[in-house]
Amino acid sequence: MLHVDPIPLTLAAAPQLTAAPTSGADAGVLAAEAGPPPFSITAVVTEASLDNWLAVALVLAAGLYLYGVHRLRVRGDRWPVARTVFFLGPGLGGIASVTLSGLHAYDTTLLSVHMVQHMVLSMIAPIFLALGAPVTLALRTLPTGPRKRLLAVVHSRIARIYTFPLVAFAIFVVNPFALYFTDLYRYTLEHAWAHELVHAHFIMTGCVFFWPLLGLDPLPGRWPYPGRALLMLLSVPFHTVLGLTIMQSTTLFGGDWYPALGLSWADPWEDQVLAGGILWAGGEFVSVTMLAVLVVQWMRHAEREARRVDRELDRQEARQRAAEAAG
Repeated sequence: MLHVDPIPLTLAAAPQLTAAPTSGADAGVLAAEAGPPPFSITAVVTEASLDNWLAVALVLAAGLYLYGVHRLRVRGDRWPVARTVFFLGPGLGGIASVTLSGLHAYDTTLLSVHMVQHMVLSMIAPIFLALGAPVTLALRTLPTGPRKRLLAVVHSRIARIYTFPLVAFAIFVVNPFALYFTDLYRYTLEHAWAHELVHAHFIMTGCVFFWPLLGLDPLPGRWPYPGRALLMLLSVPFHTVLGLTIMQSTTLFGGDWYPALGLSWADPWEDQVLAGGILWAGGEFVSVTMLAVLVVQWMRHAEREARRVDRELDRQEARQRAAEAAG
């Protein structure tokens, strides 16, 4: 990967670079000329944009989920309010907060903003989408034909492979290294379609990893709680290693892309250190928090299992008393 002197290029040098815009550095200067204003909370609001395919997908997903909840209520069935809040709030809302807000205007300008997107799209939002149990909602509201097709997909061989915890864990761990430590990241900066595809990939990777661990939907081959807790613990040092590696790197991610932007209000080297810190601290916080959620789920499952065993023992005792009375 190309090493770049940490002195950012200034806009005064832009005419020399833009005379023949054939390289990534030239593209960076062109982006600087029409780039966003200095990053601030105000800019996050004012730079928001809804002209994104993801906005349509989020609205459609929210509409379908609410329609399913409405169908259940109309026929007198109950759907936990918490599941709806999780799915629409931190789930879909989390995705919208980093892709439709002003943060989206800075995701190819500041590596730290890209890392915030990485954390939300691959860890936070997928967790709450899983806790919203959309597959269970669909199975309870779909007609017989579509329900059978959905069950066939859930129990298909492909679903069994990708939702197997070790496979999902390997995908979750390997993907960031494959993105940031190869030329692939630079390619996503230069091509908008590739950058959007990475966002979708983050979401899918997070769902594949967290759905079998914390999700409430019926999935094949789900591990018992001790195995899930162990896998969650193993994910904690991964973010530490990745974050520290980024912070201590002697080369800039994306090569000369960020220095070529010539932003007077941002230093690419300082921003890269901040990006690594966000990944390190944020990853550990989310992992530990989700481990606590998993432990709570484990305790509740144990309580339900204990009540089920008690009811079965009561039924056996009642049958025995009845048999003794009849004899």
